[in-house]
Amino acid sequence: EMPAPGRGFETTPLVIDGVMYITGNNNTAWALDARTGRPIWSYRRRLPEVLRVCCGMVNRGFATLGERLYMGTLDAHLIALDRKTGTIIWDSTVEEPKNGYAITMAPLVVKDKVIVGVAGGDYATRGFIDAYDAESGQRARRFYTGPDAGEPGSESWPGVDVALRGGGGVWTTGAYDPALNLVYFGTGNPDYYGIKAIKMA
Repeated sequence: EMPAPGRGFETTPLVIDGVMYITGNNNTAWALDARTGRPIWSYRRRLPEVLRVCCGMVNRGFATLGERLYMGTLDAHLIALDRKTGTIIWDSTVEEPKNGYAITMAPLVVKDKVIVGVAGGDYATRGFIDAYDAESGQRARRFYTGPDAGEPGSESWPGVDVALRGGGGVWTTGAYDPALNLVYFGTGNPDYYGIKAIKMA
């Protein structure tokens, strides 16, 4: 069920102090001298042989805080890399790829949290958005983007177990409004579309 390797390049680079940090497909990443293109370091994640990724082995970029870079992975992990060396500082399991989950979005850093959502709505997975402690990689919060059976909103799908039907995947980076202390994420694939606002602590 793995798409053809090498398909897609959807990243947005970060440039900090003359260094360009860029991610590529199959969870590859590089630090480059932004003026000359000279490689400083490279990283490539060892991915399992079988993944359930619907729409290309893409990655949409890093988030950064201090001396760390944060990247979601196709096997549904969130990792922190040392910005100067590209070595892994921590690696947190967000979900299991065998369950249809992947992470293709660039994470969003808000205060001391790294926020990431999961792709996988095409495989009838229940979408969610997580917040992780930027220092330790421990999960601090999970917000499901669609209601479970019996929860508010599930009545709009009469006769259907909403959680099993899936949807509410989050595969593009959200935005943060510091004045309201809210993050906003678009959701989709295939059954839910809309914007969710979450109050940050």
